[in-house]
Amino acid sequence: MSATQEPLSVANAPTSLVDAAAKKAARRKRFEDVFPLLKQEVLAHLDECRMPQDARDWFDRSLEYNTPGGKLNRGMSVVDTVEIIKGSSLSETEYLHAALLGWCVELLQAFFLVADDIMDASITRRGQPCWFRVEGVGNVAINDGCMLEMSIYFLLKKHFRKQPYYVDLLELFHDITFKTEFGQLIDLITAPEDHVDLSKFSLDKHSKIVIYKTSYYSFYLPVALALHMSGVSDERAFKLAEDILIPMGEYFQIQDDFLDCYADPETLGKIGTDILDNKCSWVVNTALAHVNDEQRAILDANYGKKDAESEARCKKVFLEVDIPSKYAAYEAKFYEEVNAMIEAADESTGLKKEVLRAFLAKVYKRTK
Repeated sequence: MSATQEPLSVANAPTSLVDAAAKKAARRKRFEDVFPLLKQEVLAHLDECRMPQDARDWFDRSLEYNTPGGKLNRGMSVVDTVEIIKGSSLSETEYLHAALLGWCVELLQAFFLVADDIMDASITRRGQPCWFRVEGVGNVAINDGCMLEMSIYFLLKKHFRKQPYYVDLLELFHDITFKTEFGQLIDLITAPEDHVDLSKFSLDKHSKIVIYKTSYYSFYLPVALALHMSGVSDERAFKLAEDILIPMGEYFQIQDDFLDCYADPETLGKIGTDILDNKCSWVVNTALAHVNDEQRAILDANYGKKDAESEARCKKVFLEVDIPSKYAAYEAKFYEEVNAMIEAADESTGLKKEVLRAFLAKVYKRTK
């Protein structure tokens, strides 16, 4: 930036960027405004069951602490996808149903995060203490996580029981939850934070973890929910969504692994800790596939250690095997292949290419 050049801000940004940002903020606010409504429905059910006030207050706090506050990309993607499939603005009822399904995805995410933080003994989540670390919560968080998950099925029953696709919604949430737990199991037994054994790592193991732990619920689930709500019943549409969105979710996680190691912490919004935490990441697995014996010994001796010098030694090996260029090659190949798959997609199934392009646009070349 030259000395006379002003930094980009709302005041001097191009009108198109300002308009786009305003529209994005308005869409998020409309989606967020649905959460208090569904929260009240869940809490009213506790009232109907004559739960004591302290139990009601506790769950109110848990819902508010754990569910909103993230990026909300998964939940909002349900609404976006329904709008694209229908090709028009949604009625108030249609929007409420789509947003409610989106918040069910966010409740599932909340359940996963509460449980994952306990299993990983994590410290913070979304810039605040993990729920189980909040004063007075502790292991009650285990039950809170279960209640977050069960809120999904209460809301589905309340709003969709009379819909012809109600059972499809139930089966979808159950199936995706189970798949995510498969991925969590592989991750936990492959890379426990307190026991480093790189012989358990591999790119194939990493792929399995990512596909099951992240791709299905983050990428496939929102689209599958939108397809059901939009009346799409052709099994080919769901298979097409799975075939394209699962690799997209894998790319998203590989991207996340790369950014953890190489992104500017200020841009990323956090300091990367994958090396310190013994994560079975794409970066270390790619390095393991290309190191010589001396480099492998360095990784064995330093990966997962809780000190900056060990982390620096690992990063030196990553540079020696040229991880950045290998990532660039992977990203270019992925982008070419996924675009070809999207272009070849059969829209007669009910799944529009625009849905897939929208997902790709959200993740390709992201920096945080």
